[in-house]
Amino acid sequence: MSQRRLPRVVLNGYGRIGRCVLRALYERKDAAGFEIVALNDLADQASLEYLTRFDSTHGRFPGDVRVDGDCLHLNGDCVKVLRSATPEGIDWRALEADLVLECSGAYHTRADGERFLAAGAPRVLFSQPMASEADVDATVVFGVNHQALSGAERLVSNASCTTNCGVPLLQRLNQAIGLEYVSITTIHSAMNDQPVIDAYHHEDLRRTRSAFQSVIPVSTGLARGIERLLPELSGRIQAKAVRVPTVNVSALDITLQTARDTSAAEVNRVLREAAEHGPLRGLLAYTELPHASCDFNHDPHSAIVDGSQTRVSGPRLVNLLAWFDNEWGFANRMLDVAAHYLGAAVSPQTAAKD
Repeated sequence: MSQRRLPRVVLNGYGRIGRCVLRALYERKDAAGFEIVALNDLADQASLEYLTRFDSTHGRFPGDVRVDGDCLHLNGDCVKVLRSATPEGIDWRALEADLVLECSGAYHTRADGERFLAAGAPRVLFSQPMASEADVDATVVFGVNHQALSGAERLVSNASCTTNCGVPLLQRLNQAIGLEYVSITTIHSAMNDQPVIDAYHHEDLRRTRSAFQSVIPVSTGLARGIERLLPELSGRIQAKAVRVPTVNVSALDITLQTARDTSAAEVNRVLREAAEHGPLRGLLAYTELPHASCDFNHDPHSAIVDGSQTRVSGPRLVNLLAWFDNEWGFANRMLDVAAHYLGAAVSPQTAAKD
């Protein structure tokens, strides 16, 4: 009986998240249980090799990188390089793809996702929230609801980096103390939808301003994203966001009105215990050290609660600060969800047949 092959994954889009997903797969000590066999991006081979080898935020690739023909060789593995501007331009069946990781951020609706399916992709995991809940079969935050994936889903969203940070904290505090209302300010590093100097770059005029000269308010769908995962809080969440002149690592400033009296000590105890035990261990971290944001660069956690910043007033008005590496933490959750999704999709009959 032949050894069953690893599931085959293809990256669509090789920007910040796509490159972090690929790099994280090679850096993680645990086996993800699948292999990335191809990537689709319009960049030339020399640029792909260079941007894989060197990264200003995350450092050098941990191993050998070279290009030979249509292969990007990583530590001896051949990742086939494709160049198609559309999902229809790729023969997904010929690649024997089991899952597409859509990391371009260009697709937001069910109609977009079905273009991949119609072209032969068996299932797609999106690295962004979709336009509405109806546009995917499931929106997943690992550690919160990933176990609900049956494998029958064709289109799944990995939510957003901010949702992956906030939802586990809110869920645990709602379970332990009870939440009445939530207000969140995302303090987010600059992104590539902002120019380095003032220039037309976005229909949102604030995003035409220099990313590194101002703190810039931007729109956010975080409240909607949280309500999709925690419907019990629907209608009781507000959120806003500002971009700040740093290249990586962001934070959520979270204000909560609790259902009963509490204290900073109790809130910190609940979150510290969640970080050390149970389903959030390894996803949530807790610290009281005097950190700055750069200390969490390349941190794989979804959220790191800074207990030194917890405040309680009232005694039902709680304020929290949670750090997260908006690139690396999210990329690691993409790998976690992909591994679970693929594992759920392999039935005993399929495994026996391989």
